[in-house]
Amino acid sequence: MKPVLIIRTGRAPDPIRARHGDFPHWFRLGAGLHPQQLWIVDVAVGETLPPPREVAGAIITGSAAMVTARESWSERTAGWIRDAMDAELPLFGVCYGHQLMAHALGGRVDYLPGGREIGTQTIELSALAARDPMAGTLPTRFRAHTTHEQSVIEPPQGATVLARSARDPHQLLRYGPHALSAQFHPEFNAEVMRAYIRRKHGDLRREGADPQAIFGAVAATPIARRLLRHFSRHHRWTAIAG
Repeated sequence: MKPVLIIRTGRAPDPIRARHGDFPHWFRLGAGLHPQQLWIVDVAVGETLPPPREVAGAIITGSAAMVTARESWSERTAGWIRDAMDAELPLFGVCYGHQLMAHALGGRVDYLPGGREIGTQTIELSALAARDPMAGTLPTRFRAHTTHEQSVIEPPQGATVLARSARDPHQLLRYGPHALSAQFHPEFNAEVMRAYIRRKHGDLRREGADPQAIFGAVAATPIARRLLRHFSRHHRWTAIAG
């Protein structure tokens, strides 16, 4: 069986990584994959991506970087995404990965109007989600964790908007039969979300937000976490892990 590629576009902050692990570990658990199934490529430090035909699919992680910076590694990864789409490779992008997929396929990414979105949010499905093989399995409203300053402002032509939050109208996008991306973090658990809020405490105060209220509103997100496992099973990535 071909490996599942994790395209690492960044790392969790050191204190969070020391206590809770890092992106590849969270995605492996969320997708229900065995460590031997993974091929992790850190594009942010210049590692080279394999040809799409050599992998069973790819998960594109979050990052502290900004898609609008158009860094060389990010733009190379965008080119790889276009090649992977041509090959109909299963793709799941999250946060930065969500934005990068939209950018690669012709959408527009920029700063979210009104400033950062962080904490546990209510996600609401669109009317089109009922017909989607992934989103159609979800309830109309569910909770998910978020932390981002940039967002998909205009989805690519032909993309389907499957879900929104109160402040971000493009929380979940479908690009084709095998490609999906989420602005929210299905790989986060509540403790990881709280750790990010603690880290951003000073920034939130300066921005006029109430970090204590945001921290206190953190809740479990079992429905959002189920999305990764469902995607993995749908594309038969979990055949080894069971």
